[in-house]
Amino acid sequence: MGHQEHRRQSPSRIPTAVLTISDTRTHRTDASGRLLRRLLERSGHPVVHYQILPDEPALIRRALRLRCADPRLSAVILTGGTGVSPRDKTCEVVQKLITKRLEGFGEIFRMLSFRQIGAAAFLSRAVAGIYRGKAVFSLPGSQQAVNLAMRTLILPEIGHLVSEIRKPRSPRGRRSRVS
Repeated sequence: MGHQEHRRQSPSRIPTAVLTISDTRTHRTDASGRLLRRLLERSGHPVVHYQILPDEPALIRRALRLRCADPRLSAVILTGGTGVSPRDKTCEVVQKLITKRLEGFGEIFRMLSFRQIGAAAFLSRAVAGIYRGKAVFSLPGSQQAVNLAMRTLILPEIGHLVSEIRKPRSPRGRRSRVS
């Protein structure tokens, strides 16, 4: 089955949590979190949970564990904390928790970013993977980065990704094929 057929057979509603990681943003000033929620909802994906957290590893870890234990959710998208400043700790937390890393996400995101912002794109440590059966994406905190990642990578494939994550295992530990 081709990727287009996989997309057609994938769920069209992916309940999602949005976590903004920032020491300075508030509900009023969180433009990237607002954009994330708007893009998800306009695409038919309900935002079940939204929260702003400071860039503190223990708080991020706790929030990610709670959200990924929530049976209502299929995905968690974080924005912020992916840079290289001393306070940017989000990627370290996410990378330690995810059990399957989606290497191509960060690679493609940086390539697409390079087309928009040039060499500064390599400063982004955007990452994606799977944790506790949920799709997890960690994006930079800029609106431009959120827009790029959502429109070109996440929204086109989130249903397909969640569908693959949900596939049952065969008795020998392999994923079973669905015809």
